[in-house]
Amino acid sequence: MTQTVSKRTRNDTGRPFPYVLMYHSVAVHQHDPYLVTVDPRRFDQQLRWLRDNGLRGVSMGELMRARRAGEARGLVGLTFDDGYADFARNVVPALRRHGFTATVFVIAGRIGGDNEWDPAGPRKRLMTAEEVQEVAAAGAEVGSHGLLHQHMSYLDDDELVAESVASRDLLREITGQDVAGFCYPYGDVDKRVVDAVTAAGYEYACAIWRSEVSGPHALPRTYIGDRDGALRLRAKHLRHRLTSRR
Repeated sequence: MTQTVSKRTRNDTGRPFPYVLMYHSVAVHQHDPYLVTVDPRRFDQQLRWLRDNGLRGVSMGELMRARRAGEARGLVGLTFDDGYADFARNVVPALRRHGFTATVFVIAGRIGGDNEWDPAGPRKRLMTAEEVQEVAAAGAEVGSHGLLHQHMSYLDDDELVAESVASRDLLREITGQDVAGFCYPYGDVDKRVVDAVTAAGYEYACAIWRSEVSGPHALPRTYIGDRDGALRLRAKHLRHRLTSRR
């Protein structure tokens, strides 16, 4: 879906949007046509860069609470889409080493499956229910990435309820915790979809791009990939700081 990009960079409270990084998979790889995989060594370097520059990676829940309290200076949201098994294997230990936390957005109806929506890419295993429980117990925030990883703007109203409400109920049952955040598959979001996710009771939701519906339930994020070393990380952070002041 082609999304209309707006120059608006502030949310509906008039404050600049928070700095939120978007990851997917962290694993050793050779073939990555969708550019969703970061090597574990590169990922460790990226976390070290954040720490060395006075930034602390946190979950979206922690970031949003800090913003409400006016205490978000120096915090960066770390988000991981799809719920790959390498989040448990590679991401959680790296976060622990650096004193960071993060949010992983899990596809509730595909737990224990794989990324079949990426036909050209290598098969990547998704976390099992037990692994989701383990990462939640380790301090990661678990959010919903929908029920089946669908383009939500294409769905009818009943299907939207399943993607937003049913996925949340499943993840609550698995983790025994509240599920405060939602992430739109493919970044596909419009006003009807935002309204459905808001009505489902989520405290926040993550998109990808800035758009006419950007706000607490369609937060824009910055893509981070395997090519992002120190110079690119600095440039992306500076770009966010400059555009968020407009």
